[in-house]
Amino acid sequence: MIVTPREKIDFGLDSSVGRWWFGGDAYKTRVVDGFQLTFPDGERYFISSVRGFRDGVSDAGLKEDVRAFIRQEAQHGMQHMAFNELLKQQGIPVEAILKFERKALKLMETRFSGRFNLALTTAFEHFTALLADTFFANKATLAQADERVRALLGWHAVEEMEHRHVAFDVYVNSAKGGYLMRVGAMSLAICMVVIAMYRLSDILLRADGFSRAQRLSMHLKNLPWLLGRKGLLSGMLPRILDFYRPGFHPSQAHDLHNYPAWLEKWNETKDPLQAAQALYDAAH
Repeated sequence: MIVTPREKIDFGLDSSVGRWWFGGDAYKTRVVDGFQLTFPDGERYFISSVRGFRDGVSDAGLKEDVRAFIRQEAQHGMQHMAFNELLKQQGIPVEAILKFERKALKLMETRFSGRFNLALTTAFEHFTALLADTFFANKATLAQADERVRALLGWHAVEEMEHRHVAFDVYVNSAKGGYLMRVGAMSLAICMVVIAMYRLSDILLRADGFSRAQRLSMHLKNLPWLLGRKGLLSGMLPRILDFYRPGFHPSQAHDLHNYPAWLEKWNETKDPLQAAQALYDAAH
């Protein structure tokens, strides 16, 4: 799978995107928005972590993949910053919300070694690569989503799948990172993702005007959607746990079965909405 940066993409994101773009469901919208809020700062963290060991990469193929990885991640950050601007237009205090996340990232960069920050990056990259399958393997998952937001998520997801091996290979081959450090990083990453998901979605729903009692009710009502037998997060668990195998490598994870449909339509049209529609149409 070739790591291919795709730049200057127009998703048509503007004020006509509904406040609750996920089929009018405030809770599902704000859970995904909570993830998206953190992407611009998270992408910069990933780039910084990989750059710290880039000079030690000797393999020519991996060097090229690192360059493409940085370009892809930079584009992801830019596009999600544009999405965050839409949230600001809705009255969401984005900058105030992100202060905690930014302090946490700064603390990680200053308190942890460069190698452990890279190990954390490999863990978060494993999460984000799995989002491709989580969101797009089945039609039902994003059936009610606004097509423009779905296109943004689709583009991001397939590129994460394309470069899922890069940070891991830099960690192993350049940083000389070991097994215990990377599984310790994954354990921390799991805690951080779950806490951030509930914290950020709750803050966003509060900004939407929902009371504490209403928000608690929404969290409880949506537990099956997130943690049920085929929940958004619980469905990822077996593949997240693959990361704990001593011989794990990201290339062993199965590819999204409908990725070729996205790639073919993108190469034909350079239109992310048409590519996302092809991805959706080819889903189970």
